Amino acid sequence: MVRQSSHGGARAPSQRQLRVGEELRHVIVGVLGRDLIRDPDVAGVAITITEVRVSPDLKNATAFVVPLGGEDTDQLVVGLNRAKAYIRREVARLVKLRHAPDLSFVRDTSFDEAGRIDALLKRVIPDTCERG
Repeated sequence: MVRQSSHGGARAPSQRQLRVGEELRHVIVGVLGRDLIRDPDVAGVAITITEVRVSPDLKNATAFVVPLGGEDTDQLVVGLNRAKAYIRREVARLVKLRHAPDLSFVRDTSFDEAGRIDALLKRVIPDTCERG
């Protein structure tokens, strides 16, 4: 039975996708925390992995990243994508899955979007935002 959604065909992630994504996030953070990646765009940079989304077949995973401080995000993403073979190998060693997912790293724009929405709300409803 195929699940249908009223969102134009987009499905919500399954519980398994969410669990695997969270496990991958923890493992990737641990790998990056050991500071063994020699890429100059990644080495010594404090990185926040905000979310890892996994495809329904668990073969692809997208990690959303933000450097602490928010500067040079594009260079960081390029460096992480260059180092993804090493990170994938470590993930395969540490996570018990049939296949290690192919990793890709992208810039997380959710903080920028939240700031933009907050600024819009403060501009539209200034009295309410200042009191609350």
